[in-house]
Parts: sequence; C-alpha cells; structure tokens
Amino acid sequence: MKTDIQIARECSLKHINEIATQIGIPHEEIEPYGRYMAKVPLRFIDEEKVKKSRLILVTAISPTKAGIGKTTVSIGLAMGLNKIGKKAIVALREPSLGPCFGIKGGAAGGGYAQVLPMEKINLHFTGDFHAVTSAHNTISALLDNYLYHHRKDGFSLREIYWKRVLDVNDRALRNVVTGLRGDGVVSETGFDITPASELMAILCLATSEEDLQRRIENIVLGITAEGKPFRVRDLGVAGAITVLMRDALMPNLVQTTENTPAFIHGGPFANIAHGCSSVLATKMAMSYGDYVVTEAGFGADLGAEKFFDIKCRKAGLQPRLVVIVATTQSLKMHGGVELEQIKEPNMEGLREGLKNLNRHIHNMQGFGQPVVVTLNRYDTDHDEEIEVVRRNCEDLGVGFAVNEAFLHGGDGAVELAQKVVDTIERIQPLPINFVYPENDTIENKIEKVCKRIYGAAAVEFTKTGKKKLESIRTLFADDESIRHYPICIAKTQYSFSADSTRYGSPEGFTIRIRDVILNCGSEIVVAIAGDMLRMPGLPTSPQAERITIVNGEIEGLS
Repeated sequence: MKTDIQIARECSLKHINEIATQIGIPHEEIEPYGRYMAKVPLRFIDEEKVKKSRLILVTAISPTKAGIGKTTVSIGLAMGLNKIGKKAIVALREPSLGPCFGIKGGAAGGGYAQVLPMEKINLHFTGDFHAVTSAHNTISALLDNYLYHHRKDGFSLREIYWKRVLDVNDRALRNVVTGLRGDGVVSETGFDITPASELMAILCLATSEEDLQRRIENIVLGITAEGKPFRVRDLGVAGAITVLMRDALMPNLVQTTENTPAFIHGGPFANIAHGCSSVLATKMAMSYGDYVVTEAGFGADLGAEKFFDIKCRKAGLQPRLVVIVATTQSLKMHGGVELEQIKEPNMEGLREGLKNLNRHIHNMQGFGQPVVVTLNRYDTDHDEEIEVVRRNCEDLGVGFAVNEAFLHGGDGAVELAQKVVDTIERIQPLPINFVYPENDTIENKIEKVCKRIYGAAAVEFTKTGKKKLESIRTLFADDESIRHYPICIAKTQYSFSADSTRYGSPEGFTIRIRDVILNCGSEIVVAIAGDMLRMPGLPTSPQAERITIVNGEIEGLS
C-alpha cells in the first residue's frame, strides 16, 4: 500500500480557478495562495441557498488513540455523493501542527480520500493558525505593556485570565512566570495550544468582519483591583487585532483527491474547544453545494454535542442527517480487548463494544436527527465482524453502510452516499432538541450535558470550580447576555466519563468540574472536566521523528 503522501503526489490537481468556477464562484474574485489554494470573500455566501442545502454531520464513536478515520470518511462521502450524481462539497477543520508533529502526522484524510495539497494543508496552509497565534500573543504583549506603563498610576489586575498560545504540543509551557529581572510585571501564566485560543473559537463563530471585531472587543482579559472586568476594548486595540485576523476570516477553498471542492477553515479541538469548522465555511459550502458534508471532532459526546448546542444554535443551522463512524478495532477496544489485540478477531469483545456505539446513536437521535452508521473498513476486518455491526444497526432501525474510501476513493463510499441520500429523502429531521435551554444556569447546563450525553450519575464542582462560578455571577451580574452562552465542556475524548481509561459505556460515574472559564468574545462558557489540559504533551516517540525531506520531497506526513 502506498503512503498517503505518495498517493497525494500522484493525483491530478485542477487549478484552483477551475475548482472555483466548477461550483459557480467567478475565478477572478477568489484570492489564490499558489495554484491549488485560495481564500473566498465572504460576500459569496448566499443565505437563501444555505436554507436549501442538505447539511450532513459526520461524527464517531469514542476513538482509539489512532483515531477512527472520520475525516477520511467525510471526504469519501462527499466524493461518493458526486459519484452518484449529486453536487456535494466537504467542509472541514484545518489541521494543527501540534498533533501533526506529535501523534497523528497529519489530518487531511487518508489513502484515496484526502484533501489536497496535503503537505501545505498539514503545515502552514494559508496562515490562519499563524494569524490566530500572532493575534493572541499580540494581545498578551499589549496587556503586559499596559500593566507596565500604568502601574505608576496605581493600575493593576488582581486576576489575569489571558495566557499565551503556540501551535505546538509543549507540556513545559503549561505553567510559566513572565516579567522576571525587572523587565516587566512579574506574573504567573502559561501557554495553551492555538486551537484552544478564544480567538480560534471567535474565528469559527464570527459571521462577518464587524462581528469579528465586536467579539474581540468583548474578550475579558482579567479583573481589576476594583473588581471590574478588563476587556480588549479597554486596551483600545481591537481594531489592530481584527487587522491581524482579517484575511484569516475568509474560508479556504481546496479540493479532494477526486477534485471535489472542499472548504477547510478553522481548527478548534473538540476535547478542549468546540471542535467544529467555521460557520462561514459551512455556509459558503452550503451556498454552492446541494449536499454539504462536515465533521465535528472526536466522538459524538464531544464534537457532535457542541455542533448542535453551540454551532447550530448560534448559526441557525439545521442538519438533515448524522453519520456515525465506527471501526471494528475501536469497538473491540470498548469491548475490553487489549489494544495490542484489537486487530485480531474477537466476536465477544466486538459485541460488548457495541454498547458504546449504541449510546452515541441514542444521543444523536435524542437531538432529533436521523442516523446512519458507517463502518470504516480496515484490511484486517472480517466479514463476520461487519455483519455483527450491520445486524445491530438493523435491530435499532438505523441505516448501515461499509465505507472503503481509504482504498477506493469515491467508489468506496458509494454505498454510504446512496444510504445517506435515501435516508434524507425518506426521513425529515425534527427541529434540534438542544440539551439545555439558553436561559438555564451554568450549573444546570453543565449537569444536563454530563447526565444526558455522557451518562454521568452526578456532577461535582471542585473548590476552584465553585469559586469561578461565584466570581462569574458576581462580576457579570448586570450582563444578561451571559445567561444565554452555551456550555463547552473540555473532557477526554477516549471515554464518556472524564477518565480516559474507562472505555465502553460506563455508568454511575461522577464528572468533576475543576475550572470554569467565561469567554465573552466567543460567547461560550468553558468547563474543564477531570484532568483535561489545554496544552497537550508529546508522546514518547513523536511523529516529528519520522517527518523529513528525501530527494527534495517531504516524507512522513499522513
């Protein structure tokens, strides 16, 4: 089997002008980044067409550390829809350099279902992540400068919320001290990874350049000595930060291995942020595609819940169907099979692991959505294992299809594409049944997600968590808008619980909320569960050890 990067190099790419023209955008209006990538101005979003487009969400069961192949399936499904005569576009998140050089090696799909040019998409792409990183750290520098020059006036912040970010996995930067040796105001702070930046969430939820600046102005940086929120607008620099992010706001147009148009934009992680590509990219795709395939990160307990409760709620989107991706390996892992043996046949473990899949199905149906399950097939899978999964879905009245896009591109996803189209034509989704009402309390919103989606028996707030909740209530008592903010829970992706080792479908557990962060720019309340960290570390053998240049070409990306 050829590597992903070898397959990518063999594909015949169309000039990005041709891709734009193919979907109806005048090629002279796009802003090319080389021959195969371009940014598309926001004026090409057509809200009337958005209302008519069929939006399909691809999510997954709780993944293994190697993942489920959700991006590969999303790309394959879009190509499969085009194979059966539908006008389809895929809308995905941008890869982060942290996981790319850490554990994944890339996040642009795989095999014969990739978005291209994969080397550029996996690396610096059009510079969106760098724009977010630079804008975020510019705010940090301007805040430190403000504190330095105004301390003679007696100004200080009793709490500073704003950290710094980098798009790397670097555990050594989680906690740092700045301003030593008399060069500034000494402060304990730290770094998050760029996908966890509030600016990344703002990029993905903003609806216009004006909305982008409004949100940036509202970012709360800290609390003054007098107990008042101190925001970016108090620094007077929101315009400058908007300038830094202006180009990043435009969605990026690329193509798949079969020249299917793809919008790749934004990259918040679903385990520490809301895990969805930008509203603008989704609406741009829906303006030009009769069918639009998008994905939400990690398992459906994380990305899909946030897709509905945050993205759809705030953007007014109504998907037509949810596709849940599973693999026999992930099912066996959730069935108690040791990780070293999940590629071997184990019918008992497979059947036990179906409990994880079935809870995700139940949750998606609880949102009012029709569901189709697809098995992302590996060459180690056995027909008997696949039939067990198929019969399970049939017993639940849920559509099922095998996906082989990794090996066969769009042809390998035709069965899934036809099942998706047939289900959309046969079943109308109900209006989204959100987990909580907008005007509920923060505690109730958190508890409802934990109990209804995760299956927790109870929610417990640590002393820090309780203190943060009380602080939010006191400091923002006069701001009614905060009551309507959705909840974004940061939690391990490997389990319904907050314990990454509790596979399967655990019950009777308690979710411990150790911190609550109010993001007034992205208009989200982030609740951190368990030991979840917003700056990942690197594994024992990071993928960076295998990425290099051989004979002038990059190797090791996937």
